[in-house]
Amino acid sequence: MDIIIALVVGAAAGGVFHFLMPGRSSRGAALAPILGAAVGGLVWLGLTWAGLTTLDPLLWLVSFVAPFAVVPAVLAVLTRTRAAHDARERIRLGIA
Repeated sequence: MDIIIALVVGAAAGGVFHFLMPGRSSRGAALAPILGAAVGGLVWLGLTWAGLTTLDPLLWLVSFVAPFAVVPAVLAVLTRTRAAHDARERIRLGIA
């Protein structure tokens, strides 16, 4: 049940980055929190499968820090990709 803490911290990190990073209007409001929760949960899952227990501080540290490292990077890439795709579509459709 402790994995829920990692999921909540990841979702909270994603929610914070959704509002702090540019390009918010070009992505869904749920994308960043879901991504953060997935990262936190997957890191927790991987580390427990690797043999770490809830008594090991490394498990807690890595599963809490990973969403803060991964989510902004993914959001930056997605925002740039979406902007480039939208620009190509405008040119293709002759809108701009």
